[in-house]
Amino acid sequence: MTGTLTRADLADALHSEIGLSRADSGEFVEQILAHMCNALADGENVKIAGFGSFVLRDKGERIGRNPKTGVEVPIAPRRVLTFRASQMLRDRIIDAD
Repeated sequence: MTGTLTRADLADALHSEIGLSRADSGEFVEQILAHMCNALADGENVKIAGFGSFVLRDKGERIGRNPKTGVEVPIAPRRVLTFRASQMLRDRIIDAD
């Protein structure tokens, strides 16, 4: 498989592999993603065993530099979302090469 895995692809997989109707499959995917988004918005991390973890980190204020002009500018503190793949997923990716 090449390209990008989409919500529709996930719903199609549920439909073909589990036998849910197309409408139910799409709704199921939407509910899972909405639950994950709500948890992250509430400041919780999301861990999916065998896949990886979505982790929120707070980054402090720091000084950055405009690469074009060299002028220093302050970068405001912010919250960033990072993904850390599980060892199982890393092993599968390496073996896929």
